[in-house]
Amino acid sequence: MNTDSLEELVHIGVDNIVLEGNLEIPDNAKGIVLFAHGSGSSRHSPRNNYVAQVLREGGLGTLLLDLLTEEEDLDYERRFDINLLASRLNLTTQWLETNVPRNLAIGYFGASTGAAAALKAAAALGNTIGAVVSRGGRPDLAEEELPLVVAPTLLMVGGSDDGVIQLNQQAYEKLETTKELTIIPGSTHLFEEPGALEKVAILAKNWFRQYLNS
Repeated sequence: MNTDSLEELVHIGVDNIVLEGNLEIPDNAKGIVLFAHGSGSSRHSPRNNYVAQVLREGGLGTLLLDLLTEEEDLDYERRFDINLLASRLNLTTQWLETNVPRNLAIGYFGASTGAAAALKAAAALGNTIGAVVSRGGRPDLAEEELPLVVAPTLLMVGGSDDGVIQLNQQAYEKLETTKELTIIPGSTHLFEEPGALEKVAILAKNWFRQYLNS
């Protein structure tokens, strides 16, 4: 891998399996963001791909990765195995540090259950992770690790996503790092309303650009 712009399908060996991901790094990237998708989603998620595009336009690299194989994803319980997902996120982070020789600061973008995995992995990796952003996440599923997170963390929730708002408010109180809780008015869990996902993408881009300083 060189220092020019990069776009490729990568294969990462973990736990005796191979995970696939789409890695894109623009010229003069300021950092790289690893996406942790929610249950039932994948690296092909149109929502996360839109956010990733906005991040790249903002000078950030992205790695959209499936933390489960297609076969594993058929097992409903595995989708909610936060320990497994966080472990694979951790191993993928190590792969990034070894295989992307640019000294890029690393951030996590997690959606739904992926947000819990991102926060759990960030707690374990300490200063290795420069920033975390959660979109409609379930940070409560990483409740015990929340006080250990040192990466600046942005939680975003739809204003009409009532149950998840409360869960994020409780998680926000447990975070002891630099943090922000943003509620997108009128948005439901998937941020499908006009303009909602655009707001999410811009807020995420600004957060990562502020805290991912290579």
